[in-house]
Amino acid sequence: MIKTLGAQIKEYKRVSLLTPLCMIAEAFFETITPLLMSMLVDNGVNVPGGNMGYIVRMGCLMLVMAVMGLISGLFGGIFAAKASTGFAKNLRKAMNDNIQRFSFSNIDKFSTAGLVTRLTTDVTNVQNAYQMILRMCIRAPFSLIFAMTAAFLVSARIASVYLIAVIVLSGILALIVKCAMSSFKKVFERYDDLNATIQENVGAIRVVKSFVREDYEIDRMEKATGAIYRLFVKAEGIVVLNAPVMMLAVNTCILVIGWLGAKMIVSDELTTGDLMALFSYCMNILMNLMMVSMIFVMISMSVASGERICEVLTEEPDIVNPKEPLYEVKDGGIIFDDVDFAYSKEGHGEPVLKDISLAIDAGETIGVIGGTGSGKSSFVNLISRLYDPIQGTVSVGGRDVRAYDLTTLRKNVAVVLQNNLLFSGTILENLRWGNPDATKEECVRACELACADEFIEKLPEQYDTVIEQGGTNVSGGQRQRLCIARALLKDPKVLILDDSTSAVDTATDARIRRAFLTELPDVTKLIIAQRVASVQDADRILVLDDGRINGFDTHENLLKNNAIYREIYETQTGQGANADFDQGFVP
Repeated sequence: MIKTLGAQIKEYKRVSLLTPLCMIAEAFFETITPLLMSMLVDNGVNVPGGNMGYIVRMGCLMLVMAVMGLISGLFGGIFAAKASTGFAKNLRKAMNDNIQRFSFSNIDKFSTAGLVTRLTTDVTNVQNAYQMILRMCIRAPFSLIFAMTAAFLVSARIASVYLIAVIVLSGILALIVKCAMSSFKKVFERYDDLNATIQENVGAIRVVKSFVREDYEIDRMEKATGAIYRLFVKAEGIVVLNAPVMMLAVNTCILVIGWLGAKMIVSDELTTGDLMALFSYCMNILMNLMMVSMIFVMISMSVASGERICEVLTEEPDIVNPKEPLYEVKDGGIIFDDVDFAYSKEGHGEPVLKDISLAIDAGETIGVIGGTGSGKSSFVNLISRLYDPIQGTVSVGGRDVRAYDLTTLRKNVAVVLQNNLLFSGTILENLRWGNPDATKEECVRACELACADEFIEKLPEQYDTVIEQGGTNVSGGQRQRLCIARALLKDPKVLILDDSTSAVDTATDARIRRAFLTELPDVTKLIIAQRVASVQDADRILVLDDGRINGFDTHENLLKNNAIYREIYETQTGQGANADFDQGFVP
């Protein structure tokens, strides 16, 4: 974990090295000051008539030491801030870069809320811990060592009191830290649940309101925040024991030092200035010891966060480019050769696709139909290599998809997924996700093919209309048509519409399919639909049932020879006397 996280320090190594040096210098100057004060009292104040010249010289020297300590601390803080924030920036960038390389199977391992927590809360914890390591984790031990050394130089007898107090206090503080650590670790596990609750609540706020579930969501939020609250109170309740234990130790040391010191002053074994210095070192030593204990708590809290960050950084994408990839897709011909597919690489559970073998010619329009869970989306996901089959091969343009450069393949296979998503920005900016260099004329043409131009032209700002995040300010059908236009701008050889006209009325759906037939004759089109009307004009229709091919033929032949397709058709058209409406298809 340390090696993985340390690799992200990168350009901030210099400030990361300068920070501890500044902290050590600050601790040194802080330790020198009580010694100078002792000398000032003994040699300047407690001499007959006083020695004003000596007092002025030592006062100036103490001022210089204080200024040097201040400057050291100031630069240490600046360097630490640069190092820790830069480290956090690199961590977030590295995590985001790796997430962008993930295949769908990698993404399936992490919840969205979990990734958000890792990118925000966990990185902040590690950032704070790193800053504390650079500053306090260096300063506190060195300050403690310097102060203890100076105390022994002043009086080994009295300094032994500090040593005993440090040993006893170290054991007590270690016990407090150990008890607090387990509670802090549980807190960050609960953050995933909290983020998931917030994400669902905010993202589905329209559904929440339409079903009048505000009270239920409020109760969920109270439970999530309450769990974190209780764990934090428990952990902090243990940690706050540091303060009374520390004050007990400090007061005990002061009493012992005062009693021993007074006796030693009377017997001329100790001077007044030395006693003043020892009192200063008492506070210094014990407070730095408490600081060390808090550092351990902070670092312990960040270990769990660091491990969660490393899970993302070290996750290797399941789908990568071959050593010598192909950079050209010949055409949109598709071949499935004895393909099995399961979402679990380890082979747990039944495959969702079994024994899939078929050939699709370039330029064909293929309809894909089947019940819920029949494997329709899984089937098309293999074409653009969003997943890899566990057996068999999928070929596009006569070559195995695993032989292509991923970018090249996905530029030539445009997919409009079931969950249509638009990003915040104008309509033009959203369309240009398909092709960043597309002209406005090309965008308009794509919208005409997708029948999106008719509603865009009615908007006040037309193509400069701002789309809210997720496309919440346009209807479901409008969102679908914009996503189709965006896909068309890729100028693909294969176009896949995964139930992406479900929110479009039948007349518009028919116009879109007609436009595809006349304007995209060389593009292979795969249309997944629940409505028979959306696929019956296709060259051939693939019927999937429980992950297997149940039929693959024209509409007319399937009506004659395929019982499942015929039942779906009769159910949706009302031609079957005993239509079964439990198929999960939308009439």
